[in-house]
Amino acid sequence: MIDYNNKMERLNGEFRDREKVVRGLKKEDSSLISGYQIFHNYIRPHTGLDGKTPSEMCGIIIKGTNKWQTLIQNASKIV
Repeated sequence: MIDYNNKMERLNGEFRDREKVVRGLKKEDSSLISGYQIFHNYIRPHTGLDGKTPSEMCGIIIKGTNKWQTLIQNASKIV
């Protein structure tokens, strides 16, 4: 069984560390929260996952040298 609580605590801890130095998170609809979730799940490699991202572990591969750009381009095609 995978311990999802530890993974969520890890994400929350990383976000709290980032939140300390960023201004403007007083609003509930801040785009920084969504952006950090995307970074955590699709771009940032995790040592606990042997250097892979959570999305790669699920079989979602983001190709290209600039993963942010690829994600934005793919998202704009969906609309």
